[in-house]
Amino acid sequence: MGGALFSKVISFNQIFIMKVCQLNWGLSLMFFSLLVFQASAQKEREFEVHTIAFYNVENLFDTINDPLKNDEASPMMELTYQRGLIYQKKIKNMARAITAIGRDVSGTSPVIVGLSEVENRGVVKDLLNDPQLLDEDYGIVHYESPDNRGIDVALIYKKKLFVPTHTSSHELKIYDESDGYRIYTRDQLLVSGLLDGDPVHFIVNHWPSRSGGEARSRSRRIGAGKLAKHLVDSLQIIDPYAKIMIMGDFNDNPTDKSIKRELGTESDKAKVGLKGLYNPMELIFKKGIGSNAYRDSWSLFDQIIISEPLLREDYSSFRYYKAGVFNDNFLVNPKGQYKGYPFRSFTYAGFTDGFSDHFPAYIYLIREKL
Repeated sequence: MGGALFSKVISFNQIFIMKVCQLNWGLSLMFFSLLVFQASAQKEREFEVHTIAFYNVENLFDTINDPLKNDEASPMMELTYQRGLIYQKKIKNMARAITAIGRDVSGTSPVIVGLSEVENRGVVKDLLNDPQLLDEDYGIVHYESPDNRGIDVALIYKKKLFVPTHTSSHELKIYDESDGYRIYTRDQLLVSGLLDGDPVHFIVNHWPSRSGGEARSRSRRIGAGKLAKHLVDSLQIIDPYAKIMIMGDFNDNPTDKSIKRELGTESDKAKVGLKGLYNPMELIFKKGIGSNAYRDSWSLFDQIIISEPLLREDYSSFRYYKAGVFNDNFLVNPKGQYKGYPFRSFTYAGFTDGFSDHFPAYIYLIREKL
């Protein structure tokens, strides 16, 4: 078992040069050259790579009316024509997107994908039974949430590479500040297990939306941040060196209080101490890259945040390598008023044969091959 090799094998020299470039440029050219020369004497090292991804799959509902959910209001159930055919197209499009995430580097589909906006376990099964994903033999972790829209989060994993050892769903209890009524939203999903023998933890999120305005709804996402931090703390009490990945559609940007203050994330690796959290998406966001757009403004709501042990330089076990937003051309709206936006599946006019109103987020984990 093990991940595929990089499309270009990363050598010790390349890693070393990247780190030297982070040093003070006041160093003399002679000293810089000497360091590179010394590095070149080292044996070339090879690394396996796995892609970890998160994808908001935009209203992945089936065509069956569930009397216990408000699925009648879903875009799928509102269709008055060819509902079954459109469902199959939606499934096929989602499978196409998932299988492509990180493939240019890992050579295969992601080993782990967190999902949001799935109606139930059945739609995830249909997704994984699509011919584009069937041979990958993914497993599913899913719990029903009390969300008003009838949507849940889930996690899919390649059975040959990841073995779940513990799963649990954690209810987020928040209330409307104006009337005190409870707001029913998505649970947070915790999945612990062995990634090719390496203990890891995933927390899958879909935080409350900005419905009613960012400021009015802010406290709800702050509440979600507190719950996520509680889950992180509970894992770190057991093991301070736990490798934790917090992924999701946070409905907030990396610089917002729910993430910066409640989770306590850092954008500078050097500032991340033991039990600290690093958010690689913050630097990506500051470069103007987003995962979703609204009124010609980009946001980066879809993020993967990692704990400090994943930043260490002992590559005998899995460590963080790189993060990104997967925005290949086929996921981008090619024309019209929303040209350049994520190519969403549904508009007021119906099904577009698109994908999602969000781009997926991903990170690569690497481990030295023995």
